[in-house]
Amino acid sequence: MNSLLNSSPAAGFDQPLAVLRACHERIQRQCKTLQRLEAHLAQHGADEQARQAAQAVLRYFDIAGVHHHADEEDNLFPLLRAHTAAPGYAGVLAGIEQLERDHRRMEQAWAALRVALLQLTEGDATAYQPAQVHEFVALYAQHIELEEREVYDPGEAMLTPDELTQLGQAMAQRRGVPFGSA
Repeated sequence: MNSLLNSSPAAGFDQPLAVLRACHERIQRQCKTLQRLEAHLAQHGADEQARQAAQAVLRYFDIAGVHHHADEEDNLFPLLRAHTAAPGYAGVLAGIEQLERDHRRMEQAWAALRVALLQLTEGDATAYQPAQVHEFVALYAQHIELEEREVYDPGEAMLTPDELTQLGQAMAQRRGVPFGSA
């Protein structure tokens, strides 16, 4: 195993849906890291590479993951809800409601997995439970597929340029970066 860590390209906040999609790519990479950890731990134990990978996953989901859910729930979903009465977009509301329920389930799954990863960063791999990882990864895989198909795709057609700017500005502000930056 060459590396447990991954990186991904960044989009600018002037394209907020692209930023959200790029975040999904990073989430998927973090999930792959979690999956690779199982085999790595079996072969190498909680070595430095495993501890660094656990720390990177913790950092990602503790910061970027929280921002991502806030971007959606505080900014994107309210903008989209305003459009769901338009013909052809009624299904978006049902999608949003499911995604919000998913967020609660993912937060619970993350809280449990987070404990194991914190122990791993201290060199203790005994709390790492593959079933916990598989559940977390499966939740995100289903969630991302639904979100992109039922919300992001129609959202590109639903949102006005002004709303996209508003969304991007809120996302940038949440991260403390200038608008137009990633």
